[in-house]
Amino acid sequence: MRPHTTPWYLSLSAYWFATSFKWFLVLLVLLPARVAELVDPAEKATRLGWLFAVGAVMAFVGPPVFGFLSDRFPSRWGRRMPYLGAGALLTAVGLVWMAYAPSYWSLFVAYIVLQLADDLATGPYSALIPDLVPHERRGTASGWMGALQVSAQIAAGVVGFTVAHLPLLFWITAGLNLVAAAWTLLVIREARGVPGRREGFVESMLAPWKNPDFRWVWGTRFLVMFGQYVVQTYLQYYLADVVRVFTLWGRSVATQAFQAVALLGLVISAGAAVSSVPAGRWSDRVGRKRPIYLAGAVMAFVILPLLLVPRYDVLVFVALLFGLGYGAYTAVDWALATDVLGAPEAHATDMGIWQTSIVLPQILAGSLGGMVDLLNRSQPGSGYTALFLLAAAGFVLGTVLVRQVRSVR
Repeated sequence: MRPHTTPWYLSLSAYWFATSFKWFLVLLVLLPARVAELVDPAEKATRLGWLFAVGAVMAFVGPPVFGFLSDRFPSRWGRRMPYLGAGALLTAVGLVWMAYAPSYWSLFVAYIVLQLADDLATGPYSALIPDLVPHERRGTASGWMGALQVSAQIAAGVVGFTVAHLPLLFWITAGLNLVAAAWTLLVIREARGVPGRREGFVESMLAPWKNPDFRWVWGTRFLVMFGQYVVQTYLQYYLADVVRVFTLWGRSVATQAFQAVALLGLVISAGAAVSSVPAGRWSDRVGRKRPIYLAGAVMAFVILPLLLVPRYDVLVFVALLFGLGYGAYTAVDWALATDVLGAPEAHATDMGIWQTSIVLPQILAGSLGGMVDLLNRSQPGSGYTALFLLAAAGFVLGTVLVRQVRSVR
């Protein structure tokens, strides 16, 4: 297949489609629902928070470690693809285990397996765009990657909304994961002749932090992802405890909170699908910062209606606006990160470290579960208000501070 064509971009990012589909359903629908099945209702937010936090600690360590191994020890099959194949298989195992876990602690271990598998695959996989795409086309490549990710979320939203059988949702997710991995493995050919890196582990982990632009890109992504996860982690419980009635134009559209949250996710993803590819292409022409400023402003603004009007029809409109901003932000910010990377032989390590800015916020978001339960017990709904204010602060700071990145316009 000819490189840098639309089919090639789709093949390059096919596994991101599966990964996005998986995490949309797991984080927004499946994991909260399984926790609610297995624990006391009064402890559901706390127990869910523990799971998120411990899994995120692993995700903080995994991508840099597997990225380093990918950079340091290339194999006859390539530097990235063996990790992608092994991680995809282990991901399927973790998902099926989660579907039938008989207790909270069994679910806990299964979720850890899933997180480990994801790190094994995506740490090295994240280096393919900087490995194979020149700087002047990375906005386009990142835009297509973003389009696949949000298209996956649309598909996951449809599946989560229409399929009310939780074990079947886990099986669908596992099967899609294997198919998408096979697609990328069969079509994409890695760059040849790139030497393995020579630095040791500690030196490799410290190297990107010496670049101030990398630090600012990492920090701003961290703040925006913190805002996202603060809302996403507890949104299903907010719908169940505060909104309660899921109607559009006077008609009920869902009977269960997990179906209602899946529909909101579907609307967010539809908005993101519209904006991601145009934003990526725009950033190739005008630079990365202007699209990020606009996208971040939209994401911060939509928090206000969540605080003032807790109605499901309003939330659907808010979700569409948020999706437009989120799709543009994620596409362009990935390109921004690849623009500030160092030597090609260190791409997987550096991208693995950058990915910690996406997963580390889960630790903080997960640790807030106890606070949410405590505030809600003292005044119903006040825990969710505090979460939304924190999210807005993350979006604003993560957008404004992009101006500190000096080497990219």
